[in-house]
Amino acid sequence: MAEQGTPVRLTNPFAAVAGAGGVVMDVPEYQAGFDRDHAVCAEPMWKLERAQDFYEPDVASWRAMMDGDWERSLTLVHAMAGPLADYFLRYQPVRRLRVAELPVTPYLQWEMHVLALRAAAGSPCRVVPAARVADLDPLPELVIFSPFLMYEVLYDEYGGGRGGRRITDRDVVEPCLHAVRALFDEGEDVRDFHEREIVPLPPPAVTDEMRAALPAYAHRTEEFRI
Repeated sequence: MAEQGTPVRLTNPFAAVAGAGGVVMDVPEYQAGFDRDHAVCAEPMWKLERAQDFYEPDVASWRAMMDGDWERSLTLVHAMAGPLADYFLRYQPVRRLRVAELPVTPYLQWEMHVLALRAAAGSPCRVVPAARVADLDPLPELVIFSPFLMYEVLYDEYGGGRGGRRITDRDVVEPCLHAVRALFDEGEDVRDFHEREIVPLPPPAVTDEMRAALPAYAHRTEEFRI
């Protein structure tokens, strides 16, 4: 294992993801498959998150941020602490590698508060700067359960979830897992990043253009998703 903060020289195993065979699932199929796999997962799982903007209409605190009510958004984030702690007592934790660009987008500003809370609840997250993965871009969004099982999470043009692709080719999955682990070892704890880069910021500026896509997202399940 590399000493934290020491860059690891990587080839680009992520380039093979696009051409890998896999089962494409819509949102309900992906969520059901994901939940089944997580329920029987015997070791910590890994998540690679590269995009700087997502749409999270199921999450009340995200909707409050989009409504321009930052104070309520943060209150609702903190209300997730109990459910998060309960969740990670019952399921394997998620080790998340979060790529961050500065200055942060409104979405990332919001998400970093959530990720810091998740880390406190037992789901570690480390942050790497976008420059560190520039030679690996475009990175897919991945959830890796084992050396032979991962999902490529699929999104629409706005960053709204549209399902996933279940990939079981070990020759594709295992190198991605090794690369995510290596980058995670380099990364900065999200709680340190959050305290330095996020806490001092003013409320995020949500534009009418960002809100324009909201009517297309009618689902409001309020379900907790990791």
